[in-house]
Amino acid sequence: MVPSRFSPYRFFSAEEWGHFRAGQPLNLSEAEVERLRSLNDPVDLGEVGRILLPISRLLSAHVEASQLLFRQRRRFLGDGAAEKTPFVIGIAGSVAVGKSTTARILKELLARWPSSPKVDLVTTDGFLYPNAVLEAEGLMRRKGFPESYDVGRILRFLSDLKAGVRHVEAPVYSHLVYDVVKGASVTVDQPDILIFEGLNVLQARDIPPDGKAVPFVSDFFDYAIYIDAEEADIRRWYLDRFMRLRDTAFRDQRSFFHRYASIGEEEALAIAEGLWRDINAVNLRENILPTRPRADLILAKGPSHRVERVALRKL
Repeated sequence: MVPSRFSPYRFFSAEEWGHFRAGQPLNLSEAEVERLRSLNDPVDLGEVGRILLPISRLLSAHVEASQLLFRQRRRFLGDGAAEKTPFVIGIAGSVAVGKSTTARILKELLARWPSSPKVDLVTTDGFLYPNAVLEAEGLMRRKGFPESYDVGRILRFLSDLKAGVRHVEAPVYSHLVYDVVKGASVTVDQPDILIFEGLNVLQARDIPPDGKAVPFVSDFFDYAIYIDAEEADIRRWYLDRFMRLRDTAFRDQRSFFHRYASIGEEEALAIAEGLWRDINAVNLRENILPTRPRADLILAKGPSHRVERVALRKL
């Protein structure tokens, strides 16, 4: 994004953003960051303290304001029986850009604030249609595109959470077998904060001319974060990750991609290039990048995979 006088965002360098930490102590260790970060993501304690800790401070302020507004609205409506609703944070961005690492570390940081909020993390992967369905519909090579998700199930999940329903279940996805785990689920029980992470969580749809309500997933978000980077950098990170997985997870015989572990490096790289060009780059250009302006906070990464600039939506 290019700053301009008409932009709805304020822009900060990574160094400027780091000042908003305001002396808040970092209570994560290097070992914990190592455990939380994804393969090929270089985030370290310095990056956490400079970028993510100030974000957690900002989000905590938003959560407190939201809780105050909820109590005031309950008094206004005279609704003493109303259940609390979670503050929902959406995190969007391309594959290989660092969404999962950011979500996991923010979850830990937010949960360690003095108020000790209950924080849950759910990804949209579990809401993908099973591979059998995608195969039958000819969508396997559109996996991760908006049409590959059970959007109705996502909306029911988020709607129940916002309604204060107890014990809401979310499906589970296995990256090892590259499929939804049949019969498996995680239970989310009235958290104070829910982080909902996925490629297309800020996706909008056409609005019907008759004015009827068309719910978007992001309608249930209280705050939205988009992780951004130049396409050439994301492509390089994706290829690097694929080649590293070829030497690690792909060697597990249960892996959906096990067949790539035994082929030559040149052939494997060509396959990764094809997957990027035909699937992930197309999804980024057509569906993911266009949602960037809908975010409240944009983290722009440089070639080193580290955040170089932060864009914060003006109030």
